[in-house]
Amino acid sequence: MPVIRTLSAAAKRAAAPGGPAWGPAAARGISFSPRQVTADASFHSVSFSETDHPKVLITGGLGQLGVGLAKLLRKRFGKNNVILSDIRKPSSNVFHSGPFIYSDVLDYKNLREIVVNNRITWLVHYSALLSAVGEANVALARSVNITGLHNILDIAAEHGLRLFVPSTIGAFGPTSPRDPAPDLCVQRPRTIYGVSKVHAELMGEYYHHRYGLDFRCLRYPGIVSADSTPGGGTTDYAVQIFHDAIKTGKFECFLRPDTRLPMMYIDDCLRATLEVLEAPADTLAMRTYNINAVSFTPDELVRELRKHVPELEVSYNVDPVRQAIADSWPMNFDDSNAKRDWAWKHDYDLPELVTTMLNSLSGDTRMASAN
Repeated sequence: MPVIRTLSAAAKRAAAPGGPAWGPAAARGISFSPRQVTADASFHSVSFSETDHPKVLITGGLGQLGVGLAKLLRKRFGKNNVILSDIRKPSSNVFHSGPFIYSDVLDYKNLREIVVNNRITWLVHYSALLSAVGEANVALARSVNITGLHNILDIAAEHGLRLFVPSTIGAFGPTSPRDPAPDLCVQRPRTIYGVSKVHAELMGEYYHHRYGLDFRCLRYPGIVSADSTPGGGTTDYAVQIFHDAIKTGKFECFLRPDTRLPMMYIDDCLRATLEVLEAPADTLAMRTYNINAVSFTPDELVRELRKHVPELEVSYNVDPVRQAIADSWPMNFDDSNAKRDWAWKHDYDLPELVTTMLNSLSGDTRMASAN
């Protein structure tokens, strides 16, 4: 999920009260009815093996997950059937790895043109500002995370798309059950990021029941990946520690050592996303599912890391904003419904996660030194 720092002129106009992104669907010239869209959505809800390969658009594609998901989907459905998009310029290797286009989720007209011109059938909506970054710029987070979502929902409903929007551990709040948090419970998050994700869950469910939209959502835990730099999330310490362990052997953690949070290695996250996208519609009893893997504290992660990097020095300089966010989140997820409905199962526990991260980053370091 990318950290979006600037908006285009069109985006600013769309985000302004009274701008095109604020109007109802009818004001944009959309004339879908519940019955019409239900028929279209049911066509796109059949298994992909019964139709042509899906044509996929990924918004916010240059964030932590988009590039990896594009690689996985291209391997399965073909390179040219998966389009990455973002408002930032891609690196050379991303640009040449498959189709990439500019797309601003606050520019409704541009989004609609992309869907129509490329005959998109699946849409993965990753554009969002993460927890800590969102708190630093609430107005921008509200525009990107909520107004952008409304554009995506209207376009997906109008064109009968299968829509995946990720949710997050941040969708829970201090009054939610923490160990574990079930799929259905009290959700009163205290960040704009969390509020926007609860809004996405409920709007997606509403569009599913009202218009037949094939909406699918997973609540991601903290994601650990060697392929991206931390993007402002509260769980990002679990990524930064690996970079620092290899580069300097020293790490300063912004959370208390006993802060337990659910985490997941990126390969498990991407596989879960593909599995729920491919699942036959009639097997999904819910629109939003928890997925779980491993839950650990900074102290537990440090102890596992020191099995490989015994000289690692760790200090704690607690950030009160991110600590308060972490303290309001679950320590564990109950993902029994995902296991029941589409046979979800994670592969990476903490030892495998640590070994894989160190091997990946050490290999990157050796390549950089050789070059």
